[in-house]
Amino acid sequence: MNEPRHLETAQTSEPSAAPAVRDLAGLLDALRATAAQRDRDGGHAAQEKQWIADAGLLTLAVPREFGGIGASWPVIYDTIRRIAQVDSALAHLLGFTCLQVVSIDVWGNPAQRARYLGGTAEGRWWWGNAVNPLDTRLVASATGYGGYRLDGQKGFCSGTRGSRMMTVSAHDPSTGKPVFAVVPTTREGITVREDWNPIGQRQTDSGSVAFTGVEVRPDEVLERADTPYASLRTLISQQVLTNLFVGIAQGALEEARGYVTQHGRPWISSGVDKATDDPYLIQRFGEMRLQAVSAEALAVRAASMLDDAWRQGPALSAEDRAHVALATSEAKIVAHRAALDVSEKLFDACGARATHAPLALDRFWRNARVHTLHDPVDYRVRDVGRFALSGTLPDVSLYT
Repeated sequence: MNEPRHLETAQTSEPSAAPAVRDLAGLLDALRATAAQRDRDGGHAAQEKQWIADAGLLTLAVPREFGGIGASWPVIYDTIRRIAQVDSALAHLLGFTCLQVVSIDVWGNPAQRARYLGGTAEGRWWWGNAVNPLDTRLVASATGYGGYRLDGQKGFCSGTRGSRMMTVSAHDPSTGKPVFAVVPTTREGITVREDWNPIGQRQTDSGSVAFTGVEVRPDEVLERADTPYASLRTLISQQVLTNLFVGIAQGALEEARGYVTQHGRPWISSGVDKATDDPYLIQRFGEMRLQAVSAEALAVRAASMLDDAWRQGPALSAEDRAHVALATSEAKIVAHRAALDVSEKLFDACGARATHAPLALDRFWRNARVHTLHDPVDYRVRDVGRFALSGTLPDVSLYT
């Protein structure tokens, strides 16, 4: 049986998802009602994060053997897209909790998987992300008994504020290699800073974290496997971003439609009585929709390919993994452009009155602008171009 596209329709095939099934629609309504004000306020969305936890969504990526929903990647990304339509910051937080769950699933030993994945399911843990091997400011000093001491800082630690656990990467100067570990966010020596103040994605809790003499116990150290299957973690991360972009484009289109339907006025020389009959406006909405549905189609395709690869487990070949990477880049490029273009065209469609600040319709563009800077789109176009021209598949990297 094919897995249903939306969680609401998943009750018969995924009975363990029942809490999410019952609450997702109400959750979206609640997030939509406060999204504009929370965008203006910034800060930490503690109440809204609790709603997401109460809806059962924090266990989407936790395998069923550990008490989670164990949803397929198409279902997980569909959920992220739908939340991103109303609030891309909180969709980001959910996506990155799923990403840290995956980190444990592919890098953890059996005891770690049982402890951390089971704990996530039982305790509905939010996870923070302090993994970026390129950022070597956080130093891991070996303690001599299999553990480490962490000193330094990490930036862009999405989801760390309010989290129960965090995944961490640190630079080991004795080996020149990164160390990966799990630590409780409240461990002594950890300071989560409230210094995240961007123009968009304002509630992703992506501030910096300082570490002063933080203990990492031997059983908290993760052994990152260097296999095609383990490296799917990177593509899972990139598809989180891709589906955020798609959701932003879809949300901007829906806001534009609602505004024009309720408040739109025909142009004086249009010759029509209603704005919705203006031929140029109709064409504009057609172009916006084409961008949004194209982005969604490629995102769904990439998620399906990822799911097929994920189900292969450690038997996944490097070539099959590379084809998923290519599909991920193709989807992300189109979604990147759709999010920026549709969120800007919203104002062309709605007119000058739509710039009224309390409406906060600019949040879609600001959110898209901040998140599409995550890595340069030009290098993804290069990878797609190489494949189109010579059949060369992308190499494994921190972003592909």
